[in-house]
Amino acid sequence: MDAPLVNAIETGKNIKRLREEKGITVRELQKIFGFDTPQAVYRWQRGETLPCLDNLLVLAKILDVQVEDLIIQNRNENE
Repeated sequence: MDAPLVNAIETGKNIKRLREEKGITVRELQKIFGFDTPQAVYRWQRGETLPCLDNLLVLAKILDVQVEDLIIQNRNENE
């Protein structure tokens, strides 16, 4: 069995979509997480980086979803 891999770009798109559906701005997330700039949130949304586990937990709570609903895995072509 292959280990699942996170698709960072699709996860980022998913984070952006869920954020927009909730009507939450990037600046609001920046303030919630205590970031000096919004760049970390933009990097998540572009799939350049992924939130750390602590931030994923907070993000899931803010967006009212399960952590599993934030993360998009690469599809196994053998399935």
